[in-house]
Amino acid sequence: MTQAFSRRSVLAGAGALIVAFQLSRSCAQTETGTGGGSPKLGLPGSLDDTPSIDAWIRVDSSGAATILTGKAELGQGLKTALLQVAAEELKLPANRLSLVTADTARTPNEGYTAASHSMQDSGTAIRHAAAQAREILIGEAARRLGVPATSLQARNGEVSGPSGARVSYGELVRDQLLSGQAKPASRLTPPAEFTVMGLPVPRIDIPAKVTGEAAYVQDLRPEGMLHGRVVRPPSYGATLRDVDVAQAQRVNGVMKVVRDGNFLGVLADQEWPAIQAMRTLAASTTWIEQQALPESTKLPAVLMNLPSRDTTIHDAGSPGKAAIFVEGTFSRPYLTHGSIGPSCALALFRDGELTVWTHTQGVFFLRDAIAGMLRLPVEKVRCIHAEGAGCYGHNGADDAAADAAILAMAVPGRPVRLQLMREQEHAWDPFGPGMVVKLRAGVGADGAIADWHHEVWSQSHMMRPGPPGTLTAARLKSDPSPPAPPIALAQPEGGGDRNAVPLYALPNARVISHFLPDMPLRGSSMRSLGGYLNVLSIESTMEDLAVRSKQDPVEFRLRHISDPRAREVIETAASRFGWAMRVKSSGGTGFGFGFARYKNLEAWCAVAMEIEVQRQTGAVRVRRVVAAVDTGQVVNPDGVRNQIEGGILQSLSWTLFEQVTFDRTRVTSVDWSSYPIMRFDSVPEKVEVHLVDRPGDAFYGVAEAAQAPAGAAIANAIKDAAGVRLHDLPFTSVRIRKAIGA
Repeated sequence: MTQAFSRRSVLAGAGALIVAFQLSRSCAQTETGTGGGSPKLGLPGSLDDTPSIDAWIRVDSSGAATILTGKAELGQGLKTALLQVAAEELKLPANRLSLVTADTARTPNEGYTAASHSMQDSGTAIRHAAAQAREILIGEAARRLGVPATSLQARNGEVSGPSGARVSYGELVRDQLLSGQAKPASRLTPPAEFTVMGLPVPRIDIPAKVTGEAAYVQDLRPEGMLHGRVVRPPSYGATLRDVDVAQAQRVNGVMKVVRDGNFLGVLADQEWPAIQAMRTLAASTTWIEQQALPESTKLPAVLMNLPSRDTTIHDAGSPGKAAIFVEGTFSRPYLTHGSIGPSCALALFRDGELTVWTHTQGVFFLRDAIAGMLRLPVEKVRCIHAEGAGCYGHNGADDAAADAAILAMAVPGRPVRLQLMREQEHAWDPFGPGMVVKLRAGVGADGAIADWHHEVWSQSHMMRPGPPGTLTAARLKSDPSPPAPPIALAQPEGGGDRNAVPLYALPNARVISHFLPDMPLRGSSMRSLGGYLNVLSIESTMEDLAVRSKQDPVEFRLRHISDPRAREVIETAASRFGWAMRVKSSGGTGFGFGFARYKNLEAWCAVAMEIEVQRQTGAVRVRRVVAAVDTGQVVNPDGVRNQIEGGILQSLSWTLFEQVTFDRTRVTSVDWSSYPIMRFDSVPEKVEVHLVDRPGDAFYGVAEAAQAPAGAAIANAIKDAAGVRLHDLPFTSVRIRKAIGA
């Protein structure tokens, strides 16, 4: 079974058995699902939870090394960056390194791959573990050669010393050599001596993706595999009244029809018969539905009137005397993840043990959820990460894994590939939640901000697996798991209130979070969580205050920024854009600026943008985007640029096009025509990304740094071009045309 995966067999556990131990987590939960309190052992990154060096680094007798990470490659270039870090500190060529990503049987438990924490947590752990492993190998060489360790150096997988003495890592390694616990301090390679880190090393995951080779979990085809499909209820809470399974069973190639309560699935020897049987089965069902959804056209009012748990997350000073006030109520609709490849998983139940290959972002939490759903001991379930064709948060990957697990249990010994259909992906996705921000601010006679009042309404952005009830299949079974309680992520990272506290120096400011336990639509984590709308609202207000008080928007921001790194990215973006010399080429030209530090904890990013609004149609054409980013120590500059460019495009798609639609009963945006996303003809004509590198600094998360500033920049550019401030996302051509009276 394992060998059938060929190039991807490493994901299935081929090779030596490696066991990592995890300390219990007792602190407050964060978006990564890990403790958020004080360090346990004072070790860097995820070493603090898994301190054994050989849980991260294994060197074999050939001198090659295996690197282990509990984080997953989600298209962010993580595999490449982690191998660069390990190669730099181990002093081992990259072609002698292999990487094992999230696997409940092999790797450390690093929680979810989320919140832009992968390099900060896993990259830091691997860097220190590799540096300490290198020093241990040098120490072993010193012992064998009978010379001081200070006289030796490591290079190209060997330790060399005086008189030409050389000994390879393969000769030095022995059982238990690297089994000790990591220390708080490491002898890290100085940036001036880097030979791998800081270079634009080509990503190792790209060749297969651009040549059509097996790259994703959707591509796996082990021997003896069956194809599975499920029939979803037509709406939330729908109950199956009647179903005729006989018609589906008569479809040629169908092996089995599985029913468990409201869960329906089919198994066939080929994919097309499975789809035919699914459609036949769906046509033979009768469901009882309820009109339980609110009016979609009144979503902002609906959210603001739901019962809420209110918390003042920032309260400084008291309202000052303002001469100019700006206020507005901003809203964002529910957003689907829009994964290009519908979610997929592969499962095998054999000899009482269940193995699931999945593109989940949290293999350990999904393992626990599936074990709970199936009433299996957790040690009998293994989850292995395999890349998926689309991600950006908690999408349908976990649901597909649960579906595959149920179907695999029905055919022991046969691997089952389960893929959702497009309409299932769109209708049952754990959406990025709808939100509302109400903001009122004022500028005093001296031109400085005198008063700031920000309120945000949002449901949970964290309904990922852990509890079985987070899985759709677990709630459909005849013995359903109860819905998981909503989680309000704590500040300073936050959930719906992420980035609601401005980074600007405001002496008089108040921020209130209205957490909504009730969820009109199923919602969970999507890239940047509440940071996108909060920053868009803050930056729109900053822009309007600047214009109303006749101050340049960039200078106005700098006037209220004390953080020197924030100032530098703002100044860099403005300078590279030519902000001070900007000139409108037409009446439809607009310029906009946006800035944020993601979560007020991670990378700093500023975005300047030039657009053209066609007043007759309301269509927006993005001419030029210039971004500056400070993410601390840069491992792969090309990878950082990829993330910022991708974040800008994703944000433009959210801001201009995307919106989940629904009626009183069902989600109605179930295909690409009813849920449009940015297409190639809407991509900016030019995007520049400038890096503010900090050699020797820590790693700061960058994958979600650009979404909020980019959304703010285009919102402000539309205001500059059209002369009106739009508040309700998305800013479609229809809304723009209506706002300007065209």
